[in-house]
Amino acid sequence: MPPYAVPVSSPSLTLTLWAGVWLSGDAAPDEVIDALNTWAPLHLVFADDDAAASAAGLPGSGAGAATGAAALLTAVRRADPADTAGIRLVLPAPGDVSGLPAGTAFATAALAAGEGVLVGAPGAPGIGLVPTVEGPDVLRWTVFAVPALPDAPARPGLGEAEFTMREAVRDAAATLTGIPTVGTDGRRSDPRAEIAEAIAQQARHRYPESLPVRAVRILDSADQVSAILDVAARGAGLQAGSMSAATSREAALRPLLTTVRQARLGAVAAALEAGRHSRRTTGG
Repeated sequence: MPPYAVPVSSPSLTLTLWAGVWLSGDAAPDEVIDALNTWAPLHLVFADDDAAASAAGLPGSGAGAATGAAALLTAVRRADPADTAGIRLVLPAPGDVSGLPAGTAFATAALAAGEGVLVGAPGAPGIGLVPTVEGPDVLRWTVFAVPALPDAPARPGLGEAEFTMREAVRDAAATLTGIPTVGTDGRRSDPRAEIAEAIAQQARHRYPESLPVRAVRILDSADQVSAILDVAARGAGLQAGSMSAATSREAALRPLLTTVRQARLGAVAAALEAGRHSRRTTGG
């Protein structure tokens, strides 16, 4: 296993985008649920404690789970009924915990998962949600009470993020395809075919039609880079042809992890803020 995690498109990103668009009036609840069900047909939503249960409208912490993705929408709506602050994606990683409420159970769980969602106004109480895979067809969401949400970190604008991702796609593809790879059976493998397969998997997760075109381009580019990183990380069936090649590959691809995370965070934040701004200016 490589010493890094590949930043794939995530359930937290899907929930943040689709629920944010729903809060802005640009998507129906069924559309949000359909998008979430692409990840798993069954969603179980648990409250971490009684405070979280009260804030999210869920059964008490000892009463079991709410079943179905609709429970997530109930939790989001209760935490921010007027969509004044909206919903926020976090993609923490070791060494980068920006945006997490320090010292909370949510922060610990989100860092372990590499993803999470915050709902509420900065400085005020809110909730956090963290998904984990419970089984092949089951996604478990744990809802945490957050005493005070932190301010959202500054993110790159869409123009900067798009330029960065365009460069990242080019550099990642050039690096990976330039390194000889062999399968465990000793035969050479074509990384381009592996990348195409990984991109096809990511394409199952669609984005709301109301998103700005530039934000969609950034998210699509991030998915391409994730596919490349996924191929590079498959140590079991795809290995670099030499130790120097393996070292070169890891050194070249590791910085892209941060690039992908930051681009996704910036694109999601900008897209949802654009939706809120449009609703305010049109009186929606």
